[in-house]
Amino acid sequence: MNSIVLLFVLLKSLIQYPQLVGDAWDEETRFRMEVHAKQLEWERIRLEQEVEQRTLKQMQLLQLLAVAVLGFLVLVLWLMGEAANAENNDLAPSVYQGDNDLDDNIGRVLMERIQWPVQDLQAGCEWTMNLMDNFAIYFRHVLSNSFYPSLQGAIGVGSAFEGWSPREHDFVYQVLIPMTPPQGHSFHLELHSVEQTHKRNFRVRVQLECTCTKEQQAENVLCFLHHPKEKLRSNQEPSLLDTLCTNSYLDVHKTARWFYQLVRAIWPVLPQSQNWHLMLLPSRRSCQFKVTNGREIFRIQILFGVRRGDSDIFVSSEPREAHTQRITWPETYAVAEMKFFKHIAKQAPPDSVHFKCLQFFTHLLLSFSFPIYSMKTIVMHLLHVVPVSRWRRRHLLNRLLDISESLCLCVLAKRLNNFIVGNQMLPQDIHLPPDVQTAPPCNLFHHLVEEPAAHNQAINEYQVLRQCTNLVL
Repeated sequence: MNSIVLLFVLLKSLIQYPQLVGDAWDEETRFRMEVHAKQLEWERIRLEQEVEQRTLKQMQLLQLLAVAVLGFLVLVLWLMGEAANAENNDLAPSVYQGDNDLDDNIGRVLMERIQWPVQDLQAGCEWTMNLMDNFAIYFRHVLSNSFYPSLQGAIGVGSAFEGWSPREHDFVYQVLIPMTPPQGHSFHLELHSVEQTHKRNFRVRVQLECTCTKEQQAENVLCFLHHPKEKLRSNQEPSLLDTLCTNSYLDVHKTARWFYQLVRAIWPVLPQSQNWHLMLLPSRRSCQFKVTNGREIFRIQILFGVRRGDSDIFVSSEPREAHTQRITWPETYAVAEMKFFKHIAKQAPPDSVHFKCLQFFTHLLLSFSFPIYSMKTIVMHLLHVVPVSRWRRRHLLNRLLDISESLCLCVLAKRLNNFIVGNQMLPQDIHLPPDVQTAPPCNLFHHLVEEPAAHNQAINEYQVLRQCTNLVL
């Protein structure tokens, strides 16, 4: 390839170089030739760099394809051997010899080989919620007469509380703590923007309310609206507007710092502090920490949120983009999604494979750019239309292929709808605000529409996945 570039440059120089006249060159001709020679040198370097970059991209894609194909070939050969051994060992009149037996054997082997978290998720979730219950007791006591937000009971969200985890170990237990306004204040959610990411962002405007009623006066609560500022300053703690707000809007960064201080102050009096060590982790939009006793480690992320009415939809402190503004509270559907998986768990058979499917694709996508949340969304859509009776162990291969084909269709169509937004067929125990329930579908693959290069990359990556799937067949 370098020789081709060199030949091209040489031909170009023969055509464009001025012909010599006589033995001596004048200074102007010499200068023009030196400048032209520099330009040709820069052109040669640019062409070589383009060739190297194109070759590197092609090699990376081929290497990725080769590794994936080799892995699946090994898996297929191993599965064939295991299925044959199981069939030979189980030959007896009482054993069915139909396709269901072979599917069940393959499903059993696949389930054994798919990586599953090392920690006991259920035990970890119970330990985390017990810790949060203990925190809540002291939160109520410390904040009872303050003008900071009231903290409600924590809600377990995220993959661990849904029943699966994208990691084999060291995964995060995520909880959401709803906040309500303190006395003399009210929260008002304002839709700030529906950005190019097609995600709804809110602001939490804090407004002072009159507390001049007899009941509140009996509690020695001065009215922030009607009492003189001097009297308020000398006899009462500052309002929420003066502590955790920026320009009358609840500030995520200030709220996170305040919550860190609460956790640090309360931890020593908790029963867990006797046997566990607390390590606070840096975060601007949540409170993250690790607790360890030398044998076990739990990593916990506490998000803060404000409930939208009496629904299961919140605006939360969880960031959406790298530079989410400090007064921006994105709308989150984590509680509704957790409740959907709990609903499926109540109906699913004991050998249901929907979590195994999630675990399988989680590990498969480590080398690809598809977000884990997109695969989770596809699985939720399939769980909504495919009866839970069709998610048993013997259906594992079929469901894996369904997920793969669904991803293909979404990539080609450049569209993957959010499972919650605009879904009017959710279980009755999942409550949505009217504007979320009737909203137009939210496209998680909007970037494939707006960025042709990203769409081409997604198609190339899916072609690798598709070839791997064909090998399994």
